[in-house]
Amino acid sequence: MLQVSDIKENRNLFIKRLSKRGIPDLDRILDNVIALDESRKESQTQLDNLLAELNSLSKTIGLLMKEGKKEEAEEAKSNTGRIKNQTKEIQEKLEATKKELISALYNIPNVPNELVPAGNTEDDNECIYTVETLPELFDGAKPHWDLISTYDIVDFELGNKISGAGFPVYKGKGAKLQRALINFFLDEAEKAGYTEVQPPIVINEASGYGTGQLPDKEGQMYHLEDTDLYLIPTAEVPITNLYRDVIINENDLPIKNVGYTPCFRKEAGSWGAHVRGLNRLHQFDKVEIVQVQHPDKSDDTLKEMMAHVEGLLKKLGLPYRILRLCGGDLGFTSTLTYDFEVYSAGQQRWLEVSSVSNFETYQANRLKLRYRTKDNKKELLHTLNGSALALPRILASILENGQTEDGIIIPEVLRPYTGFDKVS
Repeated sequence: MLQVSDIKENRNLFIKRLSKRGIPDLDRILDNVIALDESRKESQTQLDNLLAELNSLSKTIGLLMKEGKKEEAEEAKSNTGRIKNQTKEIQEKLEATKKELISALYNIPNVPNELVPAGNTEDDNECIYTVETLPELFDGAKPHWDLISTYDIVDFELGNKISGAGFPVYKGKGAKLQRALINFFLDEAEKAGYTEVQPPIVINEASGYGTGQLPDKEGQMYHLEDTDLYLIPTAEVPITNLYRDVIINENDLPIKNVGYTPCFRKEAGSWGAHVRGLNRLHQFDKVEIVQVQHPDKSDDTLKEMMAHVEGLLKKLGLPYRILRLCGGDLGFTSTLTYDFEVYSAGQQRWLEVSSVSNFETYQANRLKLRYRTKDNKKELLHTLNGSALALPRILASILENGQTEDGIIIPEVLRPYTGFDKVS
């Protein structure tokens, strides 16, 4: 969530940067926030003055009663009734204004970093690295949805029977390969200094608002209405919320966590060949890395996290490219995001497998996540996260790129985890 003080101080810059997202009426949106804040302050001042007057009047009544001036005391008491009525009206107005202000702020996305290119769709994303040579497969090579059927390692029909479309069942070597990837990603994160946590996979409303999934992504999350809980869309949400309403000592930074969870997304409106097979699911596994960092160091931390994801893809031997997302494709809470895509030779297309993002103070302001400086001041922290990695498309790429005429070759780095070097 943006801070009103920052909006006032950087209004023109924010309008310029937010225009990269293609948001209409930015002047009106930001001016409305400023006007609401001025109204809030005006009501607060009126309330403070009335409460001060009421307090003073109460003391006066007490003195008058001690002096035996009952008539004057009664007259003063009649004034307290009038002031109390005014106080109630101002309090109601103040609370309504605060609620409207928070709602307005919740619906303004984060301000894009100066590095974010302008643009409206994924076609406008900026490619900053791509592998020099793409893999070429033998004649008759197949996309992964045919391979998983051939080798009976993922069953969509069983998943559909149990839950519905988009909930696959992993079987045999398919299940072992999933577990191998999870353990490999977790072990690599631990080597990089991340502390593993296993968070809940359901969140309350406060957690959803804390990291910005609410109200922005409400229609994309599974809502358990009888308990008012939500299934998580990513481990970012519960892991980052570990630090909601927390004040951290500066010497304890950075905080680095990694967690594996299943993730759940409705993916409403998704259809076509690009979502076939493992390309897009309602339930999928993902290992997420999260950092809470000092504001002065988050730029370098973003590069460090990108290097970690890149290292995983290199160890898996998968061809990849890196995209800097444009304003129109940037996540609601992010100021700067880099997507990693792997090349899926069986489909001859790129598949997104990781997003690494810096949110700067946007989530921290919602979470009230601060640090105590050496001179005992409290300042907002920066939060960052990244997929390291999302499994379905990684698995699809391993199957497609590793296929041979007599089986699928498993990346060498995974073999100690799988116990086998080929699916055949």
